[in-house]
Amino acid sequence: MTEKELSKNTNVTVNKIKAIGPWQIAWHRFRKNKVAMIGATLFIIIVLSVILIPMLSPYDLNVFDLSQKKLPPSSKYWLGTDEQGRDVLLRIFLGGRISIVVGLMAAGLTVILGTLIGGIAGYYGGWVDNLLMRFAEIVISIPFYPTLLSISAALMWEKTSEQKMYMIMVFIGILSWPGLARMVRGQILSLREQEFMQAAEVLGISDWSRIIKHLVPNTLSYIIVSATLGMATGILLEAALSFLGLGVTPPTPTWGNMVERARNANVFQNMPWLWLPPGIMIMLTVVSINLLGEGLRDAFDPKELR
Repeated sequence: MTEKELSKNTNVTVNKIKAIGPWQIAWHRFRKNKVAMIGATLFIIIVLSVILIPMLSPYDLNVFDLSQKKLPPSSKYWLGTDEQGRDVLLRIFLGGRISIVVGLMAAGLTVILGTLIGGIAGYYGGWVDNLLMRFAEIVISIPFYPTLLSISAALMWEKTSEQKMYMIMVFIGILSWPGLARMVRGQILSLREQEFMQAAEVLGISDWSRIIKHLVPNTLSYIIVSATLGMATGILLEAALSFLGLGVTPPTPTWGNMVERARNANVFQNMPWLWLPPGIMIMLTVVSINLLGEGLRDAFDPKELR
C-alpha cells in the first residue's frame, strides 16, 4: 500500500470515529441493555394502544346500553361491560390517556423547575445558592401527601374532572422539584471548576450557554432517572387520588377510578373484569417506565460515554 493510500484510509477512519457522537454511543449502549429495551418496547406498545384503540373501537364512551350491562368478557366485548353497558376495553384505554398525560406533564414540570433552579444555584453559588436552596427546603418541608389530599378534597365539587386533572399535574410538579434541584446543584458545583468550564469562560461563552449546553448535559443521567420516576409517581398518585374519589371522577374514566370499583364487595368478587385490567395496566406502565429510566440512566452516564 502506498503512502498516499495509507493516508487516505487513515483520514477515512478518523472521519468515521469523529462521526460517532455521544447520542450514538448512548443509543448503542441502550440497545445492548435487553431489560431496558423490554421496558421501552412495552411502554411504546401501551402508549400506541391508548392512542389507537379508542380511535378504532366501534363503541362510544357516552352511549349506554342497559340491555348489555355487566356482561363478562366475550368475543363481542373483549373485557366485558360495566353497570351501564359500556365497553370496558374502550374505557381502559381512554382512561390510560389521562393517567399517562398526568404522569408525563407532572414529571415534565418537575424536571423543568428542578433543572433550572438547581443549575442556577450550582453555577452562581453564594447568596443565589443560599436563597434558592432555602426555598427548596421550605417546599420539601411541606407534607406532600396530606397537602395533595387536602387540595383535591377542597376542590372536589368546585372543578370539573378536566380542571382537576390539570391541577393535579401542576401540584405534583410544584411539590416534587426540590429533590432534583439539589442533585443537579451538587453535580454542577463539582463540574463548574473543571477545565472545560475554564475554557468556556476564556472563549467568552455566556453564563446561560454554559449552564444549558455544558453543565446540564453532564447531569442528564440524574435528570432522566428523576423524570421517569416522577412520571411513574404521577401515574400512581393520580390513580390513588381517583381511587379515593379526590381525583378525576366518573364518567371520565381513569385507571384509578376504574380500580375504585373494587371497593364494592360484589364487584370485587363477581366482576373482576371491571377492576383487574386497569390495575394490571397501572402495574405494567409503571414497571415499563422504571425499566426504561434505568436503561436511559446507564446509557447517558457521562462516565461511560467514552
